[in-house]
Amino acid sequence: MTVLRARLTVIVLAVCLLLTGQALSTPQRAAAADPGYLMVHFTGDSATGQQLYVAHSADGLHWNDLNGGQPVLNSKIGTKGVRDPALVRSQDGSKYWIIATDLCINCGSTYADGSPNFVVWESTDLVNWSDPWLLPAASLVPGGKNAWAPEAIWNPETHDYVLYWATNATLNGINKYRIYAARTTDFHAITTPQIWIDPPGTTAVVDTQMTEVPAGTGPYRYLRASGDGKNNIEGSNSILGTWTNLGNLSSIGLTGNVVEGPVWMKFRNSNQWALYIDYNNPQGVREYRPILTTNPFDVSTYQLQPAADYDMGGTAKRHGAIMPLTSAEESRVLARWPNTPAQRLQSYNYQDRYVRQTNFDVRIDANVTPAQDSQFRPRPGLVGTGTVSFESVNYPGWFLRHQNYDFQLVRNDGSAQFAADATFRKVAGLADPTWSSFESYNHPGYYIRHYAYQLRLDPITTTLGRGDATFRVTN
Repeated sequence: MTVLRARLTVIVLAVCLLLTGQALSTPQRAAAADPGYLMVHFTGDSATGQQLYVAHSADGLHWNDLNGGQPVLNSKIGTKGVRDPALVRSQDGSKYWIIATDLCINCGSTYADGSPNFVVWESTDLVNWSDPWLLPAASLVPGGKNAWAPEAIWNPETHDYVLYWATNATLNGINKYRIYAARTTDFHAITTPQIWIDPPGTTAVVDTQMTEVPAGTGPYRYLRASGDGKNNIEGSNSILGTWTNLGNLSSIGLTGNVVEGPVWMKFRNSNQWALYIDYNNPQGVREYRPILTTNPFDVSTYQLQPAADYDMGGTAKRHGAIMPLTSAEESRVLARWPNTPAQRLQSYNYQDRYVRQTNFDVRIDANVTPAQDSQFRPRPGLVGTGTVSFESVNYPGWFLRHQNYDFQLVRNDGSAQFAADATFRKVAGLADPTWSSFESYNHPGYYIRHYAYQLRLDPITTTLGRGDATFRVTN
C-alpha cells in the first residue's frame, strides 16, 4: 500500500507540474502578478477620435479602456486633432513626453493638406501633463510638407534622443514619404533632419517603429518594423548606423498598405515579444492586432494571433504606443483615470439648467451645446479623503476651481493651492436632502451656488441661498 501511495503521489505531482508549466507558458498568466502595460492611442477619423486615449493591460494582450473610453488629452492647438502618438520615458525616468501627429481628418485637414508640426506634451508623473506645444519638423526638410507618425528613442552613442518620422518631399525628382531623423534633448527644438529610411524608386514609407533589445539576447541591439509596402523587419547595433533586412510580414499574409503603425512590445519576465500592427482587415475596418514571437530576429516565427487570444477593449485602437509600467506608475495611472461616468450638475431651483463652462467661465444654462460643456467626471478629491473634484469631459485635466469666490474651469497645475481650491465635500442637499450640495474643502461653511446664473462660492444663510446651492448629480 505504501509503495502504491508513493507512486500515485509522484504521478499527481508530475501532472501538477506539467499543468503549471502550461499555465505559465502564456504571457497573461506569467505576468499576472507584475505591473501591466499602458497604451496611448487614437480611435479613428472623427473629431473626438483624433485625440489621446489610454488603455491598460495586465498581460499585454487583453486591454481595458481607461477614463470611461473617453480622451485623456485634447489638443486645442494646430489642427486641433492628434494621431499616431509616441510615448517616451526619459533616460533617467524623471520625465515623459507624448509626441503626436498634428492632424485632424474630416475636421479641417486632409491627408494631402496636413501639418508640418508635431504636438508635444510633457509630464513628470505620467498622469499630469503640461499644456501642449507645436514642434516644427517637416518645415526643416527642404520642400517638406507633412510630418507624420513621430517616434523617439534614447541614443547612448550621442546621449540624446533620436526623433524620427515620415515627411513627403521631392528628392531627385521623386516626391514621396521618407523617414527622417533628428536629435533632441527636450523636444522643444531638433537638429537638422537627415534621411533615415529611403526605399528604392517611388516606394514610400509612411511610418516605422523601433525598439531596443536587451543586450545578449540576439545578433542585433535594435529592431525596427516599417510601413513601407513590404512591411520590412530590420536589425542593427547602432540606431543611426547600418540596418540589415531580416525579412517582411508577407510570410503571414500581410503585404501592402493593409499594415501600418507597427509597435513593438516585450512581455515582462518572458522571452516573448509582440508586434502590434494597425491592420486593415478584409472588411475594411482598421484595428490593432498582435503578432507574437519568441525570436523577433526570425520573421518566420511570427504568428498573427486569432481573435480569441486577445481583446482590444471597447474602443478602436489605432496607431499608438505601449509602455511597460512600474508599480508606482501603474498605481498613478489607474487612480488618475478610473472609468467614472460623465455626469452633469442639475440646478435644484432652475431644473432646466445645468452647470457648464463657456470660455472657461462657469455658470448654469439650459440647452447646452455642445453637451460636453456641461459634462464632468466626479473624481476622488485632489486633496483629502471622502471628497470630490470635478474634471471637465471636453477639457481633460481641467477642473472646476474657485478663486476669489468665483468659479472657472482651470487646468490642474499640480499645486497644493489648486488641489484645495478644486476639492469639495459632497453633503445632503441644503434645500432637499435627496439632492446634493458641495462644501468647499478649504473654506468650510462655503458652498458651490449660483447667483445670477454665475457659479460662486458663498456662505449660505437664506432659503434662496439653499436652493441656489443644491444640485442633482445626473447623467
